[in-house]
Amino acid sequence: MTAWMVRTEHGPAHPNSGRRGTAGREDDAMSRGRGVSRVPGLLAGTAALLTLACGVGVAHGADGGAADAPGGHGAHGAHGAGGSAQEPGGGGDPSRTDDVAAAGGSSWMRAAGVFSPPGSFVPSDALTYDTRLVPAGARIEVTQFADPSGTRVGARLRGLVPGRAYGMHVHTSPCGADPAAAGPHYQHRPAATADPVNEVWLDFRTDEEGDGRAEALHGWGFREGGARSVIIHDRQGGAGERAACFTVPFGPHGQD
Repeated sequence: MTAWMVRTEHGPAHPNSGRRGTAGREDDAMSRGRGVSRVPGLLAGTAALLTLACGVGVAHGADGGAADAPGGHGAHGAHGAGGSAQEPGGGGDPSRTDDVAAAGGSSWMRAAGVFSPPGSFVPSDALTYDTRLVPAGARIEVTQFADPSGTRVGARLRGLVPGRAYGMHVHTSPCGADPAAAGPHYQHRPAATADPVNEVWLDFRTDEEGDGRAEALHGWGFREGGARSVIIHDRQGGAGERAACFTVPFGPHGQD
């Protein structure tokens, strides 16, 4: 399969050391509170299931905001339905919300969080290590749609530095107080170098309000438990300082 990406300023490949450190206005869904859903989980799950059942291109969040949709990988088409709710996947974050729907060989996941420094009074699964680049209170939402044909990962961010380029990749381990805790980039096949075909790169540039978004499409899926977080880097490309981390419950490749 061929991998496609929607991103800016592709950087050169760099050694995969494991220590790397499309902007647009978004809906109010990420501007109010920690999670995206603002109604009971049953209603949010029902909306996701209906979306999967119809194979439409946009899934509407429970508070009316649009979210990246489980409508397929562009030309890959629509998919089946069915769903379940999932408990928060991180370290005791009291206001985090994760949404999950699955049916047949397709699954959809959305996780949202608010960044805070390690050791903050209120625990968070979204950690900022450099508040100059990722201020406390900045928001992130990550979505994943997977089926047997591949995986689509999307990200939306708010409250970052306006007009700035950031790098972002999927990593192998959950976030921790030490930026190195998230491990190296997730790779489809083990390799000594980092590249956007073998890895999930979500580089983006913020708009004048500090909002940004990115998406990556691949013809392969994650191994079970192999992808656990996204790291925001201080620059685009295959390497960079780790500015922030968000623990994400990525699921494995869809099955027939």
